[in-house]
Amino acid sequence: MRDDPVVDRVIDLDEAAAILADRAERWRSAGLEVGQMTWRDAQADWPQPLETDRARVRDPDSLGLTLSGSAEAELSVVLFRGGWGDVDFIAGLDEAGSLPASDIVSASDFAARMDQWVDRVFGCSGSVGVYQHVVAD
Repeated sequence: MRDDPVVDRVIDLDEAAAILADRAERWRSAGLEVGQMTWRDAQADWPQPLETDRARVRDPDSLGLTLSGSAEAELSVVLFRGGWGDVDFIAGLDEAGSLPASDIVSASDFAARMDQWVDRVFGCSGSVGVYQHVVAD
């Protein structure tokens, strides 16, 4: 997808990555395992590899992260700069699927949705108040 005019640059993926990095310690404190962020470069030759080093990506078009918790719960999020995401989860033996992730309009909108997805899958969100409650209990 080299400079595809159809894919608008709605989300600043570096800003979204900073939001994820900011929440990572709180997620760890709540008992979640936080995977490495992955980046995909729109200018890379097909098949576009996923990179964990942001410096190796000239033109990021997606950002991914996986969170894992107890009882094999997992949340996998890939945010695309066009304003949508692929969000898959496993919350239990009989509870797995995809969560809606379209029409994301900004990095702060993504942050709010990320908090909702984490709460949905693990029962805790990214906000400080919730984490203080989770850790204190």
